[in-house]
Amino acid sequence: MTTLAVDDYLLNEAVQLGHHKSTQEAVVKALEHYIQDLKQQEILELFGTVEFDPDYDYKQQRNRQ
Repeated sequence: MTTLAVDDYLLNEAVQLGHHKSTQEAVVKALEHYIQDLKQQEILELFGTVEFDPDYDYKQQRNRQ
């Protein structure tokens, strides 16, 4: 178990707006969203860094047996 000092107003608002049954549920959901956002940001940062091969034929790869 972890003890955190969290702004009561923010926590209560998160519980109400998210229709959560508990503050713990609201915190877990917030952390899940935060982690998802960070992972998406990492993916977005890859745009423009991966080399693109204009001759690559993805359809040919599908037909390989």
